[in-house]
Amino acid sequence: MIPRYSRPDMVAIWSPETKFRIWFEIEAHACDALAERGVIPKEAAKTIWDKGGSAEFDIDRIDEIERETKHDVIAFLTHLAEIVGPDARFVHQGMTSSDVLDTCFNVQLVRATDLLLADMDALLAAIKRRAFEHKDTVCIGRSHGIHAEPVTFGLKMAEAYAEFDRCRTRLLNAREEIATCAISGAVGTFANIDPAVEEHVAKAMGLQAEPVSTQVIPRDRHAMYFATLGVIASSIERVATEIRHLQRTEVLEAEEFFSKGQKGSSAMPHKRNPVLTENLTGLARMVRGYSIPAMENVALWHERDISHSSVERMIGPDATVTLDFALARLTGVIDKLVVYPDRMMGNMDRLGGLVHSQRILLALTQAGSSREDAYRLVQRNAMKVWDSYQVSGAAGVDFLSELLKDQDVREYLSEQEIRDRFDLGYHTKNVDVIFKRVFGES
Repeated sequence: MIPRYSRPDMVAIWSPETKFRIWFEIEAHACDALAERGVIPKEAAKTIWDKGGSAEFDIDRIDEIERETKHDVIAFLTHLAEIVGPDARFVHQGMTSSDVLDTCFNVQLVRATDLLLADMDALLAAIKRRAFEHKDTVCIGRSHGIHAEPVTFGLKMAEAYAEFDRCRTRLLNAREEIATCAISGAVGTFANIDPAVEEHVAKAMGLQAEPVSTQVIPRDRHAMYFATLGVIASSIERVATEIRHLQRTEVLEAEEFFSKGQKGSSAMPHKRNPVLTENLTGLARMVRGYSIPAMENVALWHERDISHSSVERMIGPDATVTLDFALARLTGVIDKLVVYPDRMMGNMDRLGGLVHSQRILLALTQAGSSREDAYRLVQRNAMKVWDSYQVSGAAGVDFLSELLKDQDVREYLSEQEIRDRFDLGYHTKNVDVIFKRVFGES
C-alpha cells in the first residue's frame, strides 16, 4: 500500500484508528449482549460505551504495550482498561482474540467492498456512455491480432460493460460470503459465551453469524473473496491491453487523453505513450497475485494457527486499495479516451476489401459450390491482395476486382451478387440486438 496508488477513503478503512475503533465496537456490543443476559452489570456495559465510545485510542501507547506483551489484542485491551477503569474487567468475557480480529477483518472487507462497488458503478456508467456514443462507429475486429471482420467500437465497449457487470455481481456475492462474524470463544465451542452474543454482535456490525467457526472464521471465504478481486483485476487488464494495442502508432484507432503540459519521454519529445493502461496492467498483476496466498491460507492446523495472519495484514489493505485505485483510473481512461473513427475506417480499408471474404465464401456455397472449392477460390484471390499488401503496407490489389476477374468465381456469382457481399452494413446489422441484450435498450 503506497501513496502513489492509494485513495484516501479506502486507505482510511485500514488505518490503525479505524481498526481499533472496530475492535472497541465489537467488544462493547458483546458487553451489551452479556449485560442483557445478566452475565455482567448493565451499568458496566454503559460505562464501557460512555468512556470508550468517546475516547481517542493512543496508537503509540498500544504499540508500547504490545512491545512488552507481544500480543496485539491484549495490548489494546490493556489500553482500553486505562481509559474505562475498573469496569474494563467485564470486557472480552468468554471471547478469544480471533473473535475480535476475524470479525474486524470482515467488517473492513465489507466496507472496502462497498467502495469497490461504487467504483464499479462509476466505471459501468462511463463505459455505457462511450458505448452509445460509438455504437455505429465501424472498426475492424481482429483475431490473433490480424484483421478479421468489421465490428463497431460501441460493441467493444458493450463487451466491456457486460464483463464488468458480471464482475459487479461476483463482487456482491463475495461481499455476502465475507460478511460473517465469529464470537464463539476458544476453539469455537461457545463454552464460555452464549451463541446469542454472537448473533447480537453480528447484527450490530452488519454481519451474519458464522455457522461454525472453529477458533477462526473459515478461510475458504477469504480465498473466494480475493479470487474475485483477482478476476476483476484480470478484466481491467483485458480492457487496458486492448487500449494499449489500439494506441500503437501503426494502429492508432484510439489513445489515452494527453493533457496540456504532459510529456511522454525524457529523451524523445514526440512520444505519447499509453502509460495509464500500462500502469493498470501492472496493478492487475499485483491484485491477481494476492489470490494465491489467500488460497494457501485455507489449510490451517486443527482449530487454528496464525500462519494466515501475516498474509492478511498485507493482502487485505493492498488488494483492496490497489483495486480501488485501478478501477478509478480505468474509469478516467474510458471517460477521456480519444477515438479516431477516420483512422478506424482507413485501417479497415488497407486490405482492399478482404474483410468480406466470409460473405463471398458463403455466397459461393449457397450458389452450388462445395465448401472446399469455395474456400480455395476465395483464398486464391485473397492471397493476391495479401501479397500486394506486404510490399507497400497498403493493398495494391483490390479484392473485389480480383473476384470479378476470376472466371471460376463468376461461374457461380454475377457481378451484382459479388458486389452485394461487400455491403459493410451487413456485418453490423445486429448491433441493436446486442445492445438490447447488454443494456436493456438499443
